[in-house]
Amino acid sequence: MNRFVAAERALRSAAPHHLVDAVRDVLSDDWSAWDVELYLADYSLTALRPVATHPNPPEPLPMHGGPTGRAFGAQEPYVEKHADGRVRVHLPVTVRGDRLGVLRLTLPSAAHADECLAELAELAQVLGHELVVAERDTDLFVRARRSSRLTLAAEMQWQLLPGRSSTCPEYALGGQLEPAYAIFGDNFDWSADADHLMLYITNGMGEGIEASLLTNLGINALRNARRAGIPIADQAALADQAVHAQYGGALHLSVLLLDLDLATGRLQVVDAGSPRMLLLRDRTVGSVALDAQLPLGMFEETDYIAQELTIEPGDRLVFVSDGVYSVATPGGETYGERALARAVNATRLLPPADVPGAVLRELSDHRGTPMADDDALVVCLDWFGRGEAGRPHR
Repeated sequence: MNRFVAAERALRSAAPHHLVDAVRDVLSDDWSAWDVELYLADYSLTALRPVATHPNPPEPLPMHGGPTGRAFGAQEPYVEKHADGRVRVHLPVTVRGDRLGVLRLTLPSAAHADECLAELAELAQVLGHELVVAERDTDLFVRARRSSRLTLAAEMQWQLLPGRSSTCPEYALGGQLEPAYAIFGDNFDWSADADHLMLYITNGMGEGIEASLLTNLGINALRNARRAGIPIADQAALADQAVHAQYGGALHLSVLLLDLDLATGRLQVVDAGSPRMLLLRDRTVGSVALDAQLPLGMFEETDYIAQELTIEPGDRLVFVSDGVYSVATPGGETYGERALARAVNATRLLPPADVPGAVLRELSDHRGTPMADDDALVVCLDWFGRGEAGRPHR
């Protein structure tokens, strides 16, 4: 049997908590590899943490430096040659654009690495798919991702997410929440089919568990309406009714709802609250003017209207919550739209998966403290168009 097919079969048949052991065994037996370690991106996107399946696991590695961080950032295999002839190979583990981590292993020679690098890179992608499936049945991998304990509200919010990045021929997406280990209200959600991408940007109200419960109710009400094939204006109306029925107007939820036609760039938007949308085109960043409508749950029966816009292939859209544009320095100077526009322009050459983290790091420098007082959310969307290479305007 072909060794790749045999390896794929071994990973698929492995018990969820033995998945890393299974990949060690096949890499050792069929590729003469040793020192095999799987590192996963932590919630704050600052470190790559080992999946500890044996005593004395290695230390976490920086995400933005070193060979492993380089493979993660570039999303390309990186081969590190040593003086004794052996090589260490770093392979990105990614599933449909969602960057999970890096598989690191050692091979006996550079010639051996050259011979099997493409095969190993493909095996790392198989590992990623099996990891996503395995997470349904074990906490091993979610435990590995955390450098400290999440608050209960943060646990609930992270479980809501569809992922942190996604790519396909028509678009690329990336999103991040801060403070990663103590987020309570902000969130994002997306879903795509053959012709449409639907995206929700949520700016939660309140603090702690109360904020998380509110966002959970709102997101699931929107999903319920979306999965029934209902247009976004009616999705907003039904979610509005669900939130009001639960809280009677005492609490409400700010959401930006978008429905992007992947073939034409026609964008339907319902602005039900405070999240902002910026457009980057031809190196020019501008805030997109939207028709402000009431947040979800403020009144018993609110009618929502979808506003129509059109974007061009190569456009970049960046969405932020008020925890970004209203952040103040210790002296009281708010971050504001001008600084945000500079940050979006400065990150124009980065892929969407890297943009949220870069903007949030700049925001941390502006704030002057490592920990945020309020939730902050950044989501980046690039639309490439269909049937042509969408030439970036950036």
